[in-house]
Amino acid sequence: MSASTALIVIDAQESFKHRPYFSKTHFADYIKNQQMLIDGATLKNIPIIQIFHVEEEGVFSIASGHVKTLEELQIKPDLIIHKMRHSAFIGTPLTIWLTQKGIKKLIISGIRSEQCCETTTRHGSDLGYDIDYVTEATLTFAMEAKNGKIFSPEEIKEKTELVLSQRFAKIVNVEQALENI
Repeated sequence: MSASTALIVIDAQESFKHRPYFSKTHFADYIKNQQMLIDGATLKNIPIIQIFHVEEEGVFSIASGHVKTLEELQIKPDLIIHKMRHSAFIGTPLTIWLTQKGIKKLIISGIRSEQCCETTTRHGSDLGYDIDYVTEATLTFAMEAKNGKIFSPEEIKEKTELVLSQRFAKIVNVEQALENI
């Protein structure tokens, strides 16, 4: 395994398919890019950490049966973590595992771009990790602001890149993420 890089796949779980905002509009592209990233990391012997978001009740609860890998993805993670916060670092053994493995660089992917992926990126950066944020291997959904304006997934991803770039992460595509290992 690479001594210094890990791929983090955040919340790529069936739970989202059971939320009212779920849309298949960008889903196939996300799956294709996420799988290419997983496959590339596997070929390069990069450890893969799979994060699942869990809650006490609802479709994100363990009891729901939906806290499992999206059926469209094939992944064999080196570590599986359940988190109850937006950041994969809070209340989990992630930092300890990364430290024990000598990991200094993280490749971030998963669902939702502006929520758990962005939060984990910011937190990881603040902890001193070098971060590659793979926007095309993240997925999000349209959101409505309190003034009624609808923000498209493209607009949300653009904003996420704006606030992360050169501050918290390097914004890369799948190919660049795999080349930069």
